[in-house]
Amino acid sequence: MPLSADELPRGNLLARLLKVRVGWMLVRNTIVSTGVFLIGLGVLWLLVERGGMDAAIASGIGFIVANTLHYVLGRAWIFRGTDRGVGAGYALFLINGGVGLAITVGLMALLVWATPVNYLVLRVLVSGIAGLAMFVLNATINFRRV
Repeated sequence: MPLSADELPRGNLLARLLKVRVGWMLVRNTIVSTGVFLIGLGVLWLLVERGGMDAAIASGIGFIVANTLHYVLGRAWIFRGTDRGVGAGYALFLINGGVGLAITVGLMALLVWATPVNYLVLRVLVSGIAGLAMFVLNATINFRRV
């Protein structure tokens, strides 16, 4: 059962994030993130391999496609019970996604340039960092479930 805004835990961020309830949100987020990430990875592959696009730019486009689908699933399942309106929630999700996009494209550009590692492997590694940052932003600021 979702908690109301008055029932949400208070205290420092780490203490709030280490609650069992938040752990289950993270599990649901991981399931959704994995699915939409695979879709974004498919978009990345198509743009680079079939379209000849730069890997860093294609990472951004794939990220936007996946991020939009993630909002729909996140609102319905991960952060269910939010009081935030759909329009405002989507706008904040996109802003938070912009943070994730900056992390994704920036790290991709750096790592593609600095390492011999395949861009798809790098994209998987970068997704973990960006994904956790976005989860915390959405759980605390957007959907206010933590």
